[in-house]
Amino acid sequence: MERRTENRLAQELAGQKAAGQAWKIIADLFGGVLLGIAIGFGVDHFAHTSPVGIISGVLLGFALSVWMAWRTARRIQAEAEQAGVVPQDLPFDDDEEEDA
Repeated sequence: MERRTENRLAQELAGQKAAGQAWKIIADLFGGVLLGIAIGFGVDHFAHTSPVGIISGVLLGFALSVWMAWRTARRIQAEAEQAGVVPQDLPFDDDEEEDA
């Protein structure tokens, strides 16, 4: 019984860590686009080039955000490989209820 509780706790902690990493990637994606919009708006405001600056900023921000998310994902994968962790699919909610 105690081993089962420890195993379940370890699974919950691993799930929380994975969720935190997923939120980091999502923040990278949104942050890059928002930064691009802000820079594009600033360029448009000072150079009077509306809407070229915002459009360019969105495109550059999107490219930046994809690159940052890709870099984060590669770092997470490298850390997992270094630790010897083999990725596993998470069980469906129905599967967890059967174990209880």
